[in-house]
Amino acid sequence: MVWEIRLDDVSAADTRALVTAHVSGMRENTPPESCHALDADALLDGGALLWSARVDGELAGIGALAPWGEDAGELKSMRVTEQFLGQGVGRAILRHIMNEARGRGIRSLWLETGSGDDFLAARGLYRSEGFVECGPFGSYRPDPLSTFMMREL
Repeated sequence: MVWEIRLDDVSAADTRALVTAHVSGMRENTPPESCHALDADALLDGGALLWSARVDGELAGIGALAPWGEDAGELKSMRVTEQFLGQGVGRAILRHIMNEARGRGIRSLWLETGSGDDFLAARGLYRSEGFVECGPFGSYRPDPLSTFMMREL
């Protein structure tokens, strides 16, 4: 399978719909104080860069990088569409974002993800790419529903 990963301004209806579905899914299953997903406008207004992966023109997944500080960034809004789960799209997006981050002078990449069973695959992906668990960072606070991870680039 060949996919194209490109910087996305979230103007395409399918990209916006996937970001919206991501946020809705997080809000449905997470108390407000533990939900850190950002909608498309908040992502872009906050200076995040979002990439979309497409297979033969069909949206397969998204991922964002929110720079903070001089040489750090946060991974946000990682989501793969149902029909492309388990096919390596998430890993390809993650690796693409890590390479982009390095090229932008970012030396450490951070993320917050869920701590429940629904997030086992995500945590496994991040661990397999060199992320390790850490304490809360930035404006995050300790939360039993969150797992915090980081990786030096």
